Amino acid sequence: MGINSSSPSSEMSGAVTNAIRQRISQNTVVIYSKTYCPYCTMAKEVFDKMRQPYDLIELDQVQESEQIQDALGKMTGTRTVPRVFVKGQCIGGGTDTQSLYKQGKLQDMLK
Repeated sequence: MGINSSSPSSEMSGAVTNAIRQRISQNTVVIYSKTYCPYCTMAKEVFDKMRQPYDLIELDQVQESEQIQDALGKMTGTRTVPRVFVKGQCIGGGTDTQSLYKQGKLQDMLK
């Protein structure tokens, strides 16, 4: 392999990262979640209470879940779920989302 060539796995991770970036730039709220995760439920409930629509990706229901979590880890510093994005910015997980909501800061971010 030459200096400028890349492996199939790095090409795949680049494509996954690009897909994530595109998704979070096209939607006001994006939540990467797992159906059985209580912290994910916590984050979704906050937006449900606010009647704020969100784009939801349930990682336990997609084939490329490991690649998505790896890419999210590189982008946000952790690969845990949920990963919540508001207006293109990662605001953290379930407790972070709930805390921002209780402080009124999440509502301000969505204005």
